[in-house]
Amino acid sequence: MEFSKEKMKQIRNIMIFGAVLVLAIIYSAQVMAGIAFVVDIFKPFIYGGVIAFILNILMKAIEDKLLKAWKGKAAGKLKRPLSMVLSIVLIVLVFAVVFGMVLPQMALTASEIGKKVPVFMEQLMVEVELLAKNEPALVEWVSRLEETEINWDGLVENIYFFLKNGGAGNVLNSTFTVAGSIISGVVNGVIGFVFALYILAQKERLGNQGKRIITAYLPEAVGEKVLEICSLLYKNFSSFITGQCLEAVILGTMFVISMSIFRMPYALMVGVLIAVTALIPIVGAFIGCAVGAFMILINNPVQALGFVVLFLVLQQIEGNLIYPKVVGNSVGLPSIWVLMAVSVGGSLFGVSGMLMFIPLMSTGYALLRESVNKRNAAKIVNNSSISNGDTESSHINKNNLSKSRSDKNKSGRNK
Repeated sequence: MEFSKEKMKQIRNIMIFGAVLVLAIIYSAQVMAGIAFVVDIFKPFIYGGVIAFILNILMKAIEDKLLKAWKGKAAGKLKRPLSMVLSIVLIVLVFAVVFGMVLPQMALTASEIGKKVPVFMEQLMVEVELLAKNEPALVEWVSRLEETEINWDGLVENIYFFLKNGGAGNVLNSTFTVAGSIISGVVNGVIGFVFALYILAQKERLGNQGKRIITAYLPEAVGEKVLEICSLLYKNFSSFITGQCLEAVILGTMFVISMSIFRMPYALMVGVLIAVTALIPIVGAFIGCAVGAFMILINNPVQALGFVVLFLVLQQIEGNLIYPKVVGNSVGLPSIWVLMAVSVGGSLFGVSGMLMFIPLMSTGYALLRESVNKRNAAKIVNNSSISNGDTESSHINKNNLSKSRSDKNKSGRNK
């Protein structure tokens, strides 16, 4: 049996792919280390791409709606820089409002805690004295504990052994590692921000260059499919970020209104805090709940308990009704798949996985739906053509049968 050149080429490609896959599985640790090394090198540019993508959503909205009337060559040159500056200023203002509302209130709460601690300690001492009077056995146990001798020599030897074997050095190394990570993060953030500005300033040119590279090095059908997937990914990620922000605003507004109705303190501050932390899908609002409950607990423990109950009720409404509808509709993903994407992404990659898996699963869902629809349509066409062919053949057979009968009758008459 001879194979054509095209068939041999396909077999060779499959064998190469299988060999590469087997080697990647065998040396998976080295492969993952290499990927981590490459990602660490390109980390500033990855940050820049993410910043540029988020800023581009605002910038595009400003260009298409706010500065839509700006036309002409001179206005066109100013349109892009002005929309970029307005986007950055808007994000900075949002962060300024959030921190301006939350941080002063948290500082005031900390000062209130400092004032209430001495009173609490006095009350605690009174309770301890009453407990000592009512429980003599407890006093006897404490006195025995005080009489216990501490082996100071052994304690000093252990400390000396810890210092001698590099314990202090490890602590110092950890300190330097943390400081280096902070400095590296700041430097990467600055480089990423500058890189994002370059991307936004030349995004049309960069997009055109990317399309030319794809069409130059890939077959026409494959290149069109890659461009289609990239366009779908961009649409889903943009819609997801927009839907996530809208859902956070809805949840924060619900808390402000409900806390104001029940006359709970810090309604506006807690609502803003929960709206910001709710940008993390499903579980982010629990961070705001913990901070809000602690702050309310300082003033009124009963109201803090009521706030937790209120949070659980609103969280159930938001998690099961609002979030799947708002975010799911924005990315074209059914509610059950939104919850599945959040669960799987969070289990694999934490918070970043939650943010990434919803638009990724939405893209995969759209591609799978398109493929299924095409295959089902092709099967329907084939079945209909086969049934039409069978019908035509049956008509032909009937005509031939009737013709043969008529011929027999004519021959019998002639005889």
